[in-house]
Parts: sequence; C-alpha cells; structure tokens
Amino acid sequence: MNRGREVIVIGGGLGGLWATLTIAEAGHRVRLFSLFEVMRSHSVCAQGGINAVFDAKGEHDSVRQHIVDTIKGGSYLANQPPIQSMCEDAPGLIRTFERMGVTFSRTPEGQLDQRLFGGVKHRRTCFAGASTGQQLLHGVDQQVRRLEADDRVHKHEWWEFLSLVKDADGVCRGIVAMDLRSLEVRAFRADAVVLATGGLGQIYAPKTTCSTNSTGAAASRVYQQGARFANAEFFQFHPTAMLGEDKTRLMSEAARGEGGRIWVPRDPADRREPARIPEAERFYFLEDWYPAYGNTVPRDIASRAIWKVTRELGQGVGGSDRVYLDLTHLDRGFVASRLGAILSIYRKFAGSDPLQAPMEIFPAAHYAMGGLWVDYEKDTSTGGMRPGSPRNHATSIPGLYACGECDYAYHGANRLGANSLLSASYSGRVAGEAVVSYLNGLATGAEAMPAEYFDAEIRYQAQINQHFMHARGDQNPYHLHQALGALMTAKVGVVRNNAELDAAIAELAELEQRFARLDLAEANAWANQSLAHARQVFDMVKLAQVMAASARARDECRGAHYKPEFALEMPPDKYAGDPEFEAYRARWKANNAEWLKTTVAEYSTDSPRISFEPVDLSLLQPEQPRDYR
Repeated sequence: MNRGREVIVIGGGLGGLWATLTIAEAGHRVRLFSLFEVMRSHSVCAQGGINAVFDAKGEHDSVRQHIVDTIKGGSYLANQPPIQSMCEDAPGLIRTFERMGVTFSRTPEGQLDQRLFGGVKHRRTCFAGASTGQQLLHGVDQQVRRLEADDRVHKHEWWEFLSLVKDADGVCRGIVAMDLRSLEVRAFRADAVVLATGGLGQIYAPKTTCSTNSTGAAASRVYQQGARFANAEFFQFHPTAMLGEDKTRLMSEAARGEGGRIWVPRDPADRREPARIPEAERFYFLEDWYPAYGNTVPRDIASRAIWKVTRELGQGVGGSDRVYLDLTHLDRGFVASRLGAILSIYRKFAGSDPLQAPMEIFPAAHYAMGGLWVDYEKDTSTGGMRPGSPRNHATSIPGLYACGECDYAYHGANRLGANSLLSASYSGRVAGEAVVSYLNGLATGAEAMPAEYFDAEIRYQAQINQHFMHARGDQNPYHLHQALGALMTAKVGVVRNNAELDAAIAELAELEQRFARLDLAEANAWANQSLAHARQVFDMVKLAQVMAASARARDECRGAHYKPEFALEMPPDKYAGDPEFEAYRARWKANNAEWLKTTVAEYSTDSPRISFEPVDLSLLQPEQPRDYR
C-alpha cells in the first residue's frame, strides 16, 4: 500500500477542510490552497442550521423521511444512493462536530435543539443560533490546524488555482496556481486533486447573497479542461434576502422556520407604516396559497410566489420589488436568542430593527444545485454508496475529485434548506475517503511525470497574464462583471422563457468577445487585483454560457428551473379518480419520461455540448408531485 503521497485540496470551506482532514489522517501529505484565509471561506456565511434526524421534538421523524424529503424536494432529479448515504450518516456527523467542540444550541434540558426549515414538516435542523456555518467551520479548522502543526498539512492561503496539469493519458498530476500577492505562477505536483471551491453566485452579482469569492472560476477552468458539468440550469434563488446597493444579504430561512410571516398590504397603494396596517388588511400570500406548509414552503415556491405578487400582481410594498418578512409578533427574547446573527446584519446594513418593524426582502441568487459531474459506486447490499470506493466524487478527469457546492451530487433540481452544510461536510469526508482508496491503487505517482508538462502549463498561464495586463482596449473588467450580472438576473433568473434564453446565449457570446478589447489600466507584476478579477470574470462568462444553454435545452418546469409556458399546473381541489386530475397526472408522467434526466454539459470551443443521462431511482419512484397547497 502506498503511503505518504502528495494531495492538493483547493478550497478551505467545509468541503475542503473535511477532505483535508480525512486524507491527512490517512497518512498522506496535503497542500491546501485558498484564495484567502481559510476562515473567510463562504461556509462561514451559512446561518440557519444543518439537517440530521434525532427526532428531538418527538414528531416521529425518521431517516427514511429525511431521504424522502430530500428526493422529493429535488424533484427526483438527484441520484438516490448518495442521498440515502448522506441522510443515514447525518446524525453521526453531528456527533462528530460535537466532539470537535461545536456549540450547538440546546434545550433547557441540555438536549440538541432542532428547528423547522422549508419544505418539511418535522423539526430536524440542528443549529448554533444563526451562525451555524461559522461554528462548524471553526470546529473542523481546529482539527486541520492540529495536522498542520504536525507538518501533515501545508496551507497556501492567498493563492489562486489557474489550471490542472495532466499527463499524456489525461490523468490529473498537479496544478498551476498564482500567488495573489506577487503574481508568481507556480506548478505543484500531486497524486490527486480535490476541488472544493464552492458556488458561483457572483455570476448574478450584485443580486446575490454569495460573497465576492463565489465566482465558480475554478470549476469553470476544469470544465474548460474536460470535466463534465451537470444540471447547470438549476440555481436556487433565496426568497428572503435583504435589499442593498452593493449586494443582497441573506436573511436565513430560520426566520420563517421560527415563525416569521411574509406579507404585503392588500392595497398596493397603502403607504402606512407596517405596524399601522391591521391584520385584515394584510395579504399573507404564502399562507393563503399554500396552507399545508404556509411560510415554510420550499425556496423555489416562495421565490416564485414573491415574484408573482410583486411583478405580476403589482402588490409589492410601495409598488416595488419588496415584501415584508415579519418577526414582530414573536417573543423578543426568543427571537434574539435564536436569530441574533441575522438581526445584527439587518440592523447594521438596513438601519432598522427587525424586532420593531418587519424586514423588507426580495429573492436573490443563492445556491447552485448544479456543479461538476461526479461519480459514485452503489452498494448493492444497502442501496447507498459503497463506502471508500475510489469512484465516489470522482470527476470525469482521472485523479480529480470534487465536493461541496461545486459538485452536483445531492440536491437535484432544488436544495432543501439546511441540507447545504450537511452535503458540504459529508461530501468532503466521502471525497477524502475516495482519494485515499484511489492513492492506494495508484501505480505511478506524479513524481514520475516529466517536468516539461508542468513547465509548459506555467508558460501558458503566464502568457495569459501578460496578455491581460498589457492589452489596451476600451473594456473594463468590473464593467464586464456588472453586465454579466445584469444579463443573468434579467434573462436566466427566477422565471425564464426561451426567447430571453436565446437572447442571453447571444449576448454572452458577445460579452466573451469583449474581452479581446480589455484594459486593466495597470500592469503591476505584484498584487494586481484587476488581473485576478478579469480572469475570474472571463471564466464566469464561460460558466454562464453553460447555465443558459442548459436552461434552453430543458423545456419543462422542475425545481428551481421554471418556464411558465411548460408549466403543468395541478387542478385545484381535484384528487385521484377525478378525470381532470387523472389527465393531469398522465401529463406529469409523460413529462417525467422525457425530462427526468441529468443535464450534462461538455466543453466545446463553439458552445457547450448538452446531453442528458438517466437518474438512479432505485429507492423511490416518482409518484405525483408534492402539492404544497
């Protein structure tokens, strides 16, 4: 058995740290690359909680129900063996976090507290106030720091991944990265590489809850080198984001789970302060339209409902794109203890106290269900993933693995709230175990690869830098980023149609061409932030093309992808046996037969090549769609 091999992990969030921890504890050396200090990774921004079944509230919850909710919440579009394994392992993962010192919120009796989240009817979300991601990240980071002190992990903070280095057979043998302080471009050999670089919300900037680091550039770069990208059209818009000039900021789904109510004045001309509007003159539209779930409907449904109220019915607050998220009816001490972090954010950036007046919110780009295509091996005895298989979380490039938000594995067409921290942590651990197995079967390591492969890739990346820095045209990279965000928000957003998607594809091609006229206005050979940003924006455009092409290819409504002209509306107050309902169900089954498939994009110099592959439905066959009314 080969021990002590060299592995590179790119990304210091929960996925990357769990992969690092798992690989290093197996005896291998890990280089951990991050765009910034690891503790600034975007996982720290997750607020509401992490799902695991403990049935702490005595609601007869079960792991089976967690699996079913995740499958149905994703509109059956995720392969089911990985979902089964993730949900089964969730309670043990929480206990591991506890042993790492994570301070989860607890009941007066000292038991783990759990809260309600969207799309489910059971309280299964463990949380640490409203800063859960921060607490989880601290816990795993401390364990990685222990290994760093033992010289088993070496961190490269403030380094940016530029490209893979592959051998003549297409096997990943290392990377080329750039020191963001000096702009030095270097190659690093590795026997395996794990990509854990998070989401791509900056494609929609500034209308996104994601940090400025969530560009998707790293995933785009490996896609352009041959890695397949799956389900790119499915992008979640969080319904409750506070408004802002610079960006939108997340107001956690926990606010709805703890009793927050969404409403608008029944009279769109009503300009009174919200506290002066009587209950009878308020429109609690989620409660009216979806009484079975009320304010805890899934995010895609809530976002489209808000879109309908504001854009179609013209009933937004003050006639604008905003609705109220109201906590003022709840006990002040209860809200302060459970949601303190988001209260502080809103007070700081909106200048208003959510305990005194409702928050003003609107949907914003939040989370990518799609990502790099990754494999898995099914365990025929359990129905889940086979533990430790080298196929688990392997991309289509041998030796390259992906985990966290940059893979597509667990959420299908839509992600349930609080499954993100779970999937990031779980997938990081699984990817780490898979890498260890891959290394054990590796005959020849990266040390045998000729230096000329690495030298050639260094020269190529350095040439790109020189071209960007010395080009003199009329295009500013920051203006190009603004144009990209405006285009994607307008035409590949909450509601889509084919005419606008066709226009988006054409405009994205034109946007890519504008990079030929780039002007950074500086050619410093050190700490050149414009260079790094320009390269990221270019790769965001390439990934946006994948998203638009994938959305254009899917002529249906599923999860977060919504084209009204292809909507199959369930007949109101109709049930099994009713002819109208049975006709609807027949149409739904026919639609599934055609579209219940994973969208797969492969890189081409002209435009993405889009194909479809079947989904593993071995655990739960599609029935009729869930009726949240």
